[in-house]
Amino acid sequence: MRIGELSRRTGVSERSLRYYETQGLLTADRTPGGQRIYGDWAVDRVIRIQALYAAGLHSRKIAQLLPCMRDTDGGPSEVATPRLVADLTRERARIDRLITDLVRSREVLDEAIATASAARP
Repeated sequence: MRIGELSRRTGVSERSLRYYETQGLLTADRTPGGQRIYGDWAVDRVIRIQALYAAGLHSRKIAQLLPCMRDTDGGPSEVATPRLVADLTRERARIDRLITDLVRSREVLDEAIATASAARP
């Protein structure tokens, strides 16, 4: 598929897809005319990249992580190093702290909403 179709199928801009390529997160074959061609696997890859960005990881960490993830064929990765596992464990702990903070914030808002709602005639 060409870059425009990958963009439509994933909801990610063509500009972002080209950026992913420059960061080593996504690869494309090229036609003789130089156009990018992606396999169906690229849809899952882009979705994973988006999820990892949403989790707060930066492109260097994502580039290290992607080879360690299972591909659509379900095959396990053999490139995870102990250092990468430790880094990812720290990232997970950071996300857990963010979740805890967000839950607390939601509870404060729920209390304020309940108080404001009860005060209305």
